[in-house]
Amino acid sequence: MTDNSANANPFARDPQRRIAAATATGMNALKPIVHFQVSLLRMWADSIERFTDSYQKGLEETATSVEEKSDKERAA
Repeated sequence: MTDNSANANPFARDPQRRIAAATATGMNALKPIVHFQVSLLRMWADSIERFTDSYQKGLEETATSVEEKSDKERAA
C-alpha cells in the first residue's frame, strides 16, 4: 500500500511552491500597511503644500506693505 499523505498536500514536496505561497501571504499581510504609509505621505505632502502657499501669501503681503510704505515715504 502506498503513502498518499504526500499527494494530499502538494506544498509538502515542492519547496518552490512553499516559498511562493509564503511570499504571497507576506505580501498580502504587508498591503494594508503600505496603503497606510502612502496615505500618511499624501497627508504630509498636502500639509507641506498648504504651508508653502500660506508662506508665499504672507511673503507677498509683506512685500506689498513694504512697497506701499516706501511709496508713502517718498511722497511725503
